[in-house]
Amino acid sequence: MQSSSPAGRAGRPRSAAADTAILAATRAALVDLGWSKLTLGDVATRAGVAKTTLYRRWAGKNELVVDAVAELFDELELPDRGSLAADIEGVVLQFAAILARPEARSGLMAVVAESTRDEALRERIRTSIVERQKRLVLEGRARAQARGELPPEPDTTEAARTADLIFDMVAGAVVHRTLVSAETANGDWVRSFTQVLLWGLTSRPTEPAEPTEPAEPTDG
Repeated sequence: MQSSSPAGRAGRPRSAAADTAILAATRAALVDLGWSKLTLGDVATRAGVAKTTLYRRWAGKNELVVDAVAELFDELELPDRGSLAADIEGVVLQFAAILARPEARSGLMAVVAESTRDEALRERIRTSIVERQKRLVLEGRARAQARGELPPEPDTTEAARTADLIFDMVAGAVVHRTLVSAETANGDWVRSFTQVLLWGLTSRPTEPAEPTEPAEPTDG
């Protein structure tokens, strides 16, 4: 499991089993209690650990909930289905399936709402969820370039900008579809979305044509 929690203090090594139990208990508490009623004491009881164990790992509720949500998205994998279109469809379906889970829905909506008032929380969401999942875009683009489906991007600054844009388009569309519009991201929707995304990836802007002078009227 990847973790963005602060490094543990000197002493006994952290228990991966305890971390897993705590994060699972956090997600369960979010579903049962909601953000406002969730406390670290309740999470500790559900996880079967001392409350001090949580405070040794996380500074507070915000950090704990972000890491609990981030662990769900770490399950995402980019399947190799033989083409860029099929790969995109595969990962988008996985993403939609995760967002359909009550613990993912509750956790993500809660931390995003809280982050509107907390810059530190926004930064933790960026580093723990957004930046970690951009690996999927980088992997998919590299694979498509190796297949010859996408052109190489030698300009590293422009390549990074493109990767950010692709991630924003995919994440934004799926989150809006499933959490804001409360619609299902089924196979038909995913195929249609993929075609639109591919059109943007494979089309290259062309120089605008030079304006032409209107033809002179002819006699007759």
